[in-house]
Amino acid sequence: MANTSSAKKAVRQIARRTAVNKSRRTNVRSTLRVVEEAITSGDQPAAKAAFAVAEPTMMRAVSKGVFHKNTAARKISRLSQRIKALGTK
Repeated sequence: MANTSSAKKAVRQIARRTAVNKSRRTNVRSTLRVVEEAITSGDQPAAKAAFAVAEPTMMRAVSKGVFHKNTAARKISRLSQRIKALGTK
């Protein structure tokens, strides 16, 4: 357990940040799940609409330090490719 007042404050800050980051991560995963479901159902317009919501959510999480920039870029690129492929079927 923390002994000094600064260490106690650090513990409080970490707990607060962890809760916020957990919420952001959950929100991102939820929006990505909606995109995945639309892709698997084969509905390109719904997938595009869900992707338009998911992309800024993911990039916002990157700017807040929840995800790494390359991780978000990779996920967005792969989802975009899969949505584009729906139109060619």
